[in-house]
Parts: sequence; structure tokens; C-alpha cells
Amino acid sequence: MTEFEQPPPAAGYAEQIGAAGTTVKSGIVSSLKGVDDIEREIVSLVRNTVSNTIKATGSVSGEAVDTVRDVVKGAISASEEVGAGLVLASKSVAKGVVMGVSDVGGDVIGAAAETARAAVKGAADVGADVALVARSTVDGTVEAARETGGNVAATAVAAANGAIMEAGNISKTAAAAVTDVLSTVVTGVKQVAGAILPKAAGEAEAKPPSEA
Repeated sequence: MTEFEQPPPAAGYAEQIGAAGTTVKSGIVSSLKGVDDIEREIVSLVRNTVSNTIKATGSVSGEAVDTVRDVVKGAISASEEVGAGLVLASKSVAKGVVMGVSDVGGDVIGAAAETARAAVKGAADVGADVALVARSTVDGTVEAARETGGNVAATAVAAANGAIMEAGNISKTAAAAVTDVLSTVVTGVKQVAGAILPKAAGEAEAKPPSEA
């Protein structure tokens, strides 16, 4: 993925954010500073931003990927700015992204994978706990799929695999950590993890998220 460069300074990171990301960043900063139900507010903000941005372009498939990446960037920048935990925000952001893409009839599975990849890359860039952010992001996509009537298992696997693949681009240590955290809740991640961490491929299958 080229959307996230290797650890830039704070100002440089913020400058990479586009309109959708800026909207989400501003909203999250405000939410984290004073709204009681932070999670619900972030989900709503991200959902509306994603769906409105995609609708405005008239291109569900082409614009969705760029919007997802930009929104995650905005969320990460907001969390850094207000000193809030990225783990908390990443779940709500992921949930909002999947719901927003679902609202416009977009590729929810692809959005889940892209969200996880962007979250993992962004977490690494700002020095956050990549494994915990990955888990939180997958949890958010699962909740969104469940609430919108989507395919929960497929969404979870897509998000988990996206997270593992991106972690593999960072280091084998990161990939191992992400795989370890996700393999207990998502069936199917071993197929991707095996390509990055051969030893992981032979480990036992895990429980699906809907039953975990």
C-alpha cells in the first residue's frame, strides 16, 4: 500500500488527509473532547461521511477505496491530536466505514479489508499497538456486518486477512502479533498468515466471530 508513507512527522501526516478524512478528523476531535456516547457519535459521523462522499462522486467502486483510506487517516490523526487511544477509535471507525459503504450498495467485503489494511499501516506509522488496532478494527467490521444484515463471517475473514497482509508488509513480528490476536476469533486467517508465517499455517482452526 502506498497511501501511508513510512513514519512522517505529525504535521506531514495531517497534510496527507483529504476532504473526507478532514471531516472525520474534525468530528472525532470534537466527539472525543465532550460527547458522552463517543462510540456512537464516531460511527454515525464516519458512516455519513463515507456514504455522502461516495454518493457525491457517483462512483461506488472507484471512490470507495480512496474514501476508506482517507477516513482512516483522518481518524488516526484525530486520535493523535487529542491523545485518545487509537484502539478505541478504530473499532468505531471500522464499523462506520462498513455501514457507510453498505448504505450505498458498495463492496462491503472489500471495504472491510481495505479498512483493516489502512488501520494497521496507520497504527504502525504512529507507533500504536498494531495487533490491538487490528483486533479492534475487525471487531468493528463484524458489528457492522451483523447490524446491516451482511455476511458476518466473510466480512470478518476479509478484514482479518487484510490486517495480516498489511502487517506482513511491516515485519514478520507484526504479522505474527496480528495473526495471534485474530486467529482466536476469525476462521480462515491461517490461509493468509501461512504465506507470511509458514509455521502458522499448521495451527488449529479458530472459532468464527459470530460464535466467539
